[in-house]
Amino acid sequence: MSPTTRSIAQSGVSAVSVYMRQVYQWMTAGLALTTVVAYAVSTSPAIRDVILGNSLVMIGLIVAQFALVLALSAAVHKMSAGTATGLFLLYSALTGAMLSSIFVVYPIASIANAFLVTTGTFLAMSVYGAVTKRDLTALGSFLFMGLIGLIIAMLVNLFLKSSMMDFIISCLGVLIFTGLTAYDTQKLRRFGEAAPLDDGTAIRRGAIMGALTLYLDFINLFLMLLRLFGGNRN
Repeated sequence: MSPTTRSIAQSGVSAVSVYMRQVYQWMTAGLALTTVVAYAVSTSPAIRDVILGNSLVMIGLIVAQFALVLALSAAVHKMSAGTATGLFLLYSALTGAMLSSIFVVYPIASIANAFLVTTGTFLAMSVYGAVTKRDLTALGSFLFMGLIGLIIAMLVNLFLKSSMMDFIISCLGVLIFTGLTAYDTQKLRRFGEAAPLDDGTAIRRGAIMGALTLYLDFINLFLMLLRLFGGNRN
């Protein structure tokens, strides 16, 4: 047992407390990095034009994001804690580059309002997922099917370009990611309850995967709310 985990054990802190604290800390770090990168890219015309004005670069960023998620999901248990953390932060930075366009499309006030509403909603549902005694497994399965349907609808609407369908997709997206926040929090808490307190590396790797899960819930909820209430500069 390492000095850190020995100290934790002596203080009586539970594994789930250590695990969930790390999940939220790394999720917050990821969101902060995404925000900084998005704003930095949006305020640099040269970099912004390279990223947003070149379809090949955009496709490359999307492929890189998917590759990082797949790598973390499939092989995080084989990685060192430092490698897993680095890949998560790299994903957060790439997401920031992709999201830099929102500073061009939406007013700062709309982005700030959407972020505040997202934060409040996320915190409320995350607390609910952590404390509720209700098993949310069935809800999670239903929401996952809804997420698949949502992705298909978004792809179809790329060709239809229907404003009404876009509104419906945004409303459904808010509901789906609000529910997923509660479900994922409960799932992560249960994982934390079984986490090996004497294995700091395993807790860290699990925390990175948990941070990625909640990070994705937060980002997608934010984007759906921004689509609904953001307006635009035009």
